[in-house]
Amino acid sequence: MMERWRSGFSLILLALFVPSLVSAGHSFENTAIVRTVELGGALVHVTTTYAVKALEHSSKYTIALGGLEHEKTSWLEAKIKGRAGVLPLELVGTDPTSGVALYDVDLPETLKVGETAHVVVETTQTHATHPWPEVASQKDGQALKYLTDLLVISPYQTLVQRTKVKSPSPNIFSYTTPEEMSDFTLEDPVTKSGATLTYGPYKNIPPSSTEDFLNEKQKRITIHYAYDWPVLEVTKLKRSAEISHWGANLNIEDNIDLHNAGPALKGHFSRLEHQSQKFFGKPAPHMLPSISLHLPAGIHSVYYYDMIGNVSTSNLRTSPSVPKGSQSNQYSVLELRPRYPIFGGWNYSFTLGWDSPLKDSAGWDKKTGKWIVGVQVMTHVPGAVVNDAEVKIILPEGATDVDFYPPFPAIMNEFSTHITYLDTTGRPAITFHYKDLTHKHVGTIYVSYKVPFSAHLKKPMAVATALMSVFMLAFVWKRVDIRIQKHK
Repeated sequence: MMERWRSGFSLILLALFVPSLVSAGHSFENTAIVRTVELGGALVHVTTTYAVKALEHSSKYTIALGGLEHEKTSWLEAKIKGRAGVLPLELVGTDPTSGVALYDVDLPETLKVGETAHVVVETTQTHATHPWPEVASQKDGQALKYLTDLLVISPYQTLVQRTKVKSPSPNIFSYTTPEEMSDFTLEDPVTKSGATLTYGPYKNIPPSSTEDFLNEKQKRITIHYAYDWPVLEVTKLKRSAEISHWGANLNIEDNIDLHNAGPALKGHFSRLEHQSQKFFGKPAPHMLPSISLHLPAGIHSVYYYDMIGNVSTSNLRTSPSVPKGSQSNQYSVLELRPRYPIFGGWNYSFTLGWDSPLKDSAGWDKKTGKWIVGVQVMTHVPGAVVNDAEVKIILPEGATDVDFYPPFPAIMNEFSTHITYLDTTGRPAITFHYKDLTHKHVGTIYVSYKVPFSAHLKKPMAVATALMSVFMLAFVWKRVDIRIQKHK
């Protein structure tokens, strides 16, 4: 019964998917497609430029991502070449059999028949590379492998396309040479120039987002290249942001579980070898000695500790507060040096926190009578992907009419009550859950709320009640005779 339901559901999805695919294929023609893949460690950046020509009046252009690419894409945005604004896009559907995902892009204006435009699509892929070999000694280098589809698929006819793969260095150990591509090109299937591989040009490609084309014509390519920096992942990030109007303070605390996803260390760690590499200025590329983090301006009371205790091998350079609305990009810099070098396969968990003036992040809206506070989603660790993130914003006790405006949708939002010292009924809190965050996701969550005057009195009343209770207890204690027998 379950198998019948699954097959029926797949047929329904396919029935909804195919008509949109067919209707999209007659709206445009791709005169040229150029895809540029910038290889990295935990993150891979892909920029695809579509030179499109309208075959009928249309204001929606459809892009397609193959199953492999769609699975690893955590950030996707579209623009018109030469313009700064980001175009609205919407996921139309995913073919359950081929895994192809279609996105509709709203063009700034309707293109008439024969008019052209250049649509630029930028994506960031996570977990798209893996170390090869999977183990390495302290003296060995580091190499990664990247797997991707050869042809850029599209629901439209494509006249010509090419793919450029850029490695961080010219040291490319191996790469795939596609075969049986005579239907689309008579030239060399791939050429290498320095650190760049060029696949194509491939010409006269029919609509390629169909299952038949993917099974018969699509190829996959693998690039094996040297990478001289650590491959970092934040397996778990828990951020707590506590807003206090009494102290006019915003406290941020991050609990970070860091993982080096490079090749696992072969054998035992040698302190002598590590000091020797440090002396000659040639550290192992898969070893992380330190991290430089950009923190907000105007912060104070910064603390950094791990499971053992406070870590003193760090350096902080603070920057003064920046007025709200200013275009200044000032920030504080924390040079964080872990207690030990982090090699491939190793983990390091630590806590980082600071205080900042609430006025730097909060504002008062006279029209609605609400406070508006902005909290950053995370502190970006350079070159790292955050696998799982939990951002908890704790509002003042008694806050009502709470609304929130995240920069991008969360997987799940939940409300709860947070109770700490001197609280009576507890503080409302909002928790946002995210997955696969990159540097593109460093946005600000805005939360608006009201704080009635009676809520401001809760804390002093709680303090006064506690002090009065202690005073009354002492007063009664002094006058109660607890001796078993009185002295004569």
